[in-house]
Amino acid sequence: MKTMILRRTSYILALALVMSCSTVKNANKTQKGAVIGASGGAVIGGILGNNIGSGNNTALGAILGAAIGGAAGGYIGNRMDRQAERIEEEIPGAEVKRVGEGINVTFNQDAGVYFDTNKSNVQGTSATTLNKLVSIFKEYPQSNILVEGHTDSAGAEEYNLNLSKQRAESVTNYLISQGIDAGRFDTKWYGEAQPVGDNSTAEGKAKNRRVELAIVASESLKQEAKMQTN
Repeated sequence: MKTMILRRTSYILALALVMSCSTVKNANKTQKGAVIGASGGAVIGGILGNNIGSGNNTALGAILGAAIGGAAGGYIGNRMDRQAERIEEEIPGAEVKRVGEGINVTFNQDAGVYFDTNKSNVQGTSATTLNKLVSIFKEYPQSNILVEGHTDSAGAEEYNLNLSKQRAESVTNYLISQGIDAGRFDTKWYGEAQPVGDNSTAEGKAKNRRVELAIVASESLKQEAKMQTN
């Protein structure tokens, strides 16, 4: 049933995007975002957020579920474009995806954020990478951050859940210790429940040992966007 709901939602989203994009062939990214937002709006964001968010991609669900759509959504999207570009510039190894009105960032060993076996403390290269992220978050104070911890399937499920909690909290606490407002964070953990790679291979396991970020607009930015676009 869940797969069917997601498939139907994908068709709806695809139709909305096609209809929207066909009317804005010569528009810039902000204008396209505004029209797409107006066509699909928070309704599509909410549907996808509820379904994807309850499955294997809660970070994506959080981003889409927070969408407000319309011209205000285009305004927010423009801000997120610039912030995503800054993250890509400063942290080349990070996987940065612009989704709707937010940003999804995945850190693993290749991105310079990793942990020793059975450890959760931030140190060395990981600290250096997160310090770069701190600078960007200070440049864009009107964004909120969801931090998610994930593991591979090696070991007991309960142990992995606790380890993912410790690592997610370690990243959040480190960023707060560097001057980022604690009120901007939401920290969650899922252990081995949301794999992005094949746990039967070493490469897949490495992909699953990760911390993901979902970056979305704060309420103050949403209000600003509405005022500026009315």
